[in-house]
Amino acid sequence: MADLFSIDIHTHILPENIPDLGSKYGYRGFIHLDHHKPGCARMMKDDKFFREVQSNCWDPEVRMAEYDAHHVHVQVLSTVPVMFSYWAKAQDTLDLSMFLNDHIAGIVHRWPTRFVGLGTIPMQDPELAIKELERCKRIGLLGIQIGTHINGTNLGEPRLFSIFQACQELDMAVFIHPWDMMGMERMDKYWMPWLVGMPVETTTAITSMIFSGLMQRLPKLRVAFAHGGGSFPATIGRIEHGFQVRPDLCAVDNNVNPREYLGRFWIDSLVHDPAMLQLVVDQMGANRVALGTDYPFPLGELEPGQLIKSMPWDDATKEMLLSGAALEWMGLDRAHFKAR
Repeated sequence: MADLFSIDIHTHILPENIPDLGSKYGYRGFIHLDHHKPGCARMMKDDKFFREVQSNCWDPEVRMAEYDAHHVHVQVLSTVPVMFSYWAKAQDTLDLSMFLNDHIAGIVHRWPTRFVGLGTIPMQDPELAIKELERCKRIGLLGIQIGTHINGTNLGEPRLFSIFQACQELDMAVFIHPWDMMGMERMDKYWMPWLVGMPVETTTAITSMIFSGLMQRLPKLRVAFAHGGGSFPATIGRIEHGFQVRPDLCAVDNNVNPREYLGRFWIDSLVHDPAMLQLVVDQMGANRVALGTDYPFPLGELEPGQLIKSMPWDDATKEMLLSGAALEWMGLDRAHFKAR
């Protein structure tokens, strides 16, 4: 198989050094890095351990070397979702967002043929969120990453609509990633928030955006969902059936069959299973499924692009999943990544 041009739309990055945000803002709950040995750091929430990360979480040159080994050419960078900080005071989240966004923009500006950047914005305050969205565009980011809910508010709720409308007007892509999973009190064992909670979070976000009429009202919004759309592809039949038999409950704000939205949004390819990847390609179309790995975390695809490359498809189909769908979602063409 030829060395097909590949773009990973789902990779996370942090600055190597994060200031003491608790001291800066005057209250606790923020993440910092404890560089306890060379090439490794503990992500700490105040004094509580959150996750161990390695240098590929902050060093662009390490990332490029690892991706060269897997023949993947471009990474789309976004922050680690725990950094969203929607729970914090909005002005402080704006300040943190600016710090994170400037970091990503700096990497993109230095290596424009290897990286694309997504910003983060203070979604709890739509006015401030739109202000930072506009700044993200000015500093060269091509979109934003947001969570599947905003402090318990589903994405289809009216108070958030202006943010999505601004994304459409500014031609900014949106990547939606699960975070702060519901039902955590029942998932304290077996890593269940990541195994069970994340797919449910993503499904809730998609369903809310469809049933609220948001996707109908914003047909040019370019939105992608992480982790293969969660459990939505496997439950679209149930969702459609509910829409048909209980329109009094489901069709209140949207009168379009939810199945008709398949192909209107993108998902990444992170499904960990050949049969599921075939299913989502059949459902969505190859031009709506983009390579995504959750790099550099262990629940992601450990050999980026391998599942797509292993499928019994022709090179044209594989290249659509490896880069074509991503290019359309980002509003770019391949010439963007030629040496310049």
